[in-house]
Amino acid sequence: MSVNKVILLGNVGKDPEVKEVGSNSVAKFSLATNETYTNKSGEKVKNTEWHNIVFWGKVAEIIGKYVKKGDMLYVEGKIETRKHEDKYYTNIKGDKFSFVSSSSSEKPVSENDAIESKDEDDLPF
Repeated sequence: MSVNKVILLGNVGKDPEVKEVGSNSVAKFSLATNETYTNKSGEKVKNTEWHNIVFWGKVAEIIGKYVKKGDMLYVEGKIETRKHEDKYYTNIKGDKFSFVSSSSSEKPVSENDAIESKDEDDLPF
């Protein structure tokens, strides 16, 4: 048995890019997670890791409408690596997300709600 599960809590790096792929929507954006630790010299070090996030379907449309640069999101998904020509690209394929905090008070969900994504693999055709 194997598990491919990612849980991230971080800030959106730029406004999401939403496109139509066939009859389905896809939203792409970057998410920054931060780690702070003290090194051997006693200095605090802040490390930022950037993640490429992809959501499909109705959730992609919601993300495009409401998610903005700087928003803090909780994201669940799985790691996907794709090869294009001689380069590998690693994305987080989002399953669900929720707003943790935001720059706008007009959000479609509360902090405790999670929105689940259905991708092209989940479509019945």
